[in-house]
Amino acid sequence: MAIVGAVVLLITLVALGGYFFYRSLPGNGDRVVPNESSALATTKTDIGDMQVLYIRVVGEASEVLVRVPGGEVLTDTTMTKGQHVTYARPRLDVTIGDPAAVEVYVNGRPKDVSGEAPDYTFTAVEA
Repeated sequence: MAIVGAVVLLITLVALGGYFFYRSLPGNGDRVVPNESSALATTKTDIGDMQVLYIRVVGEASEVLVRVPGGEVLTDTTMTKGQHVTYARPRLDVTIGDPAAVEVYVNGRPKDVSGEAPDYTFTAVEA
């Protein structure tokens, strides 16, 4: 009886391992965008909880690059509609691939980037 239990446990563990391995492969899982303070959210009510920088995709998609000047890359990904990132760092360099596809807030105030050229770059500084 113990052998049957061990075999069932082994099969279960192998199946779960295969499932999680498959989900970890690119394109097979949910896209996760790095976020320092909270999980992804898609509602406008989160805007009140913003920190120094808040970027939300309202169009189809946009490349987003956020980094500490001269240092660590915090985000370098293609974000899709509804996804957002928020950071609380004193100074951040930001590049937006498609400015018309995003809403940007710096220190809780909207920053209109919709009319800017592709790959628009700016620096967000804590107020």
